[in-house]
Amino acid sequence: MRILLKNANAVLKEGTQLVDILIENTKIVKIDTNIETNAERVIDIEGQLVLPGLIDVHVHFRDPGQTQKEDVVTGSHAAARGGYTTVWTMPNVDPVPDTAEKMKKMVEHNRSKSIVHIEQYGSITKKRTSEELVDFKALKDAGAIAFSNDGNGIQTAEVMYEAMKQIKALDLPLAAHVEDESLMQHGVMNEGDTAKQLGLPGISELTETAQLARDLEIARNTGVHYHVCHVSKARSVELIRRAQRDGVNVTAEVAPHHLFLDETMITMDNPMMKMNPPLRTLKDRQALLSGLLDGTIGMIATDHAPHTVEDKTGSMKTAAFGITGLETAFSLLYTKLVKSGICTIEQLVQWMSSQPAQIFNIQHAGELKSGEIADLTVMNVDTQYKIEKKDFASKGVNTPFVGQQVYGRTELTMVAGKIVFQRKGQN
Repeated sequence: MRILLKNANAVLKEGTQLVDILIENTKIVKIDTNIETNAERVIDIEGQLVLPGLIDVHVHFRDPGQTQKEDVVTGSHAAARGGYTTVWTMPNVDPVPDTAEKMKKMVEHNRSKSIVHIEQYGSITKKRTSEELVDFKALKDAGAIAFSNDGNGIQTAEVMYEAMKQIKALDLPLAAHVEDESLMQHGVMNEGDTAKQLGLPGISELTETAQLARDLEIARNTGVHYHVCHVSKARSVELIRRAQRDGVNVTAEVAPHHLFLDETMITMDNPMMKMNPPLRTLKDRQALLSGLLDGTIGMIATDHAPHTVEDKTGSMKTAAFGITGLETAFSLLYTKLVKSGICTIEQLVQWMSSQPAQIFNIQHAGELKSGEIADLTVMNVDTQYKIEKKDFASKGVNTPFVGQQVYGRTELTMVAGKIVFQRKGQN
């Protein structure tokens, strides 16, 4: 099928330009002005933004084992509704994909149920404990594209050292959830004055920074591609920056909620503000943005973590950690960063598409280009709208951003030339 997108304000490698985009079957075949063609379908974009499909290397779809929170079907529809065409799912599911048999089954299930490109992390250790390592090569052969124990940190240096050596030999990334559990002390929010005022147990910054410092030295020794998940501390940014200057193969991501929320915004015992890592200080939030702008942090990832209403009801002491993000990320980022003049739309596309593709070696993604796979999204950045629970495709509505007025609504998402999401009224 031939589809022509006319009058697209396309974010291209050379800049944002008003063009037509011709798609045939799965690929973009031409990007030019005033394309004449006998396409079966012509869609007038009317000057709206067209971006390369967004990429999120850190999502939780809870499938298998916790499908009351999310499953591959609802998760992938949430991704498409948010403009994402590629997602990488974490292995904290039940059963954990820690054997080749489990990995193959999970990969097949993901790809049969998802409407977007979906790739699967393998776990670093069996059952995601900090003890016995998995057979990394067998998992890679079965479809694992990287390894992580996300949801938990690796608690012993010996296990992390052996994991890094073996994963380096396979030339795959290791994505680390840095958290020293011995320092958690049953905390539920950032340790500091706000926690004291609310009478809630705090989480020390050392839970993140101490384990990160350890891992960076092991990564320096092994040469593995070490990727730091959901960075939350100013000190972490500085540690990563210094390691990069020293030649350590380390990359990092930041989540939108850590860019836009901090502990001062927690004015009551509110489970919607409970996430891990926790919301830190204003100083930390500013350092994360600086790290993003100077390139220390290479990408934005949502850490999409859906929960049931019951899981996020009551006190922060008992509620689950986590926040959804796939359906709100672009709008929040565009509104708070691009419209405010902090960054350009081209920079935002770098962080949400181009650089994840480059850093994680995702082929045929991250750029609108003739000859490439037609993964793209159309965004309406001119009309303000309100984030509302009723509009979510995800089963999870656990986000404190509900009710905010934002710009940057997804109008259409295309995966390999197929329209997988289209807002009603889009011709």
